[in-house]
Amino acid sequence: MRMIGYVIGLLMVLFGLIWIGQGSGYFPYPASSFMIAQKIWMLWGAILAAAGIVVIVIISRRRRRG
Repeated sequence: MRMIGYVIGLLMVLFGLIWIGQGSGYFPYPASSFMIAQKIWMLWGAILAAAGIVVIVIISRRRRRG
């Protein structure tokens, strides 16, 4: 179960960073993406990445206790 939590947290961070890159225009792939150079996706990406970090921290703290 912990491994699934880590994978989900890492995927959230990865997708958040991709969204930040696309929203800022630094990662324009695919070229037809509606997210490119749309600043709102930088915000959503930051929120998703932060949530992923929170998931990873919670999973790692839970592991230490139990």
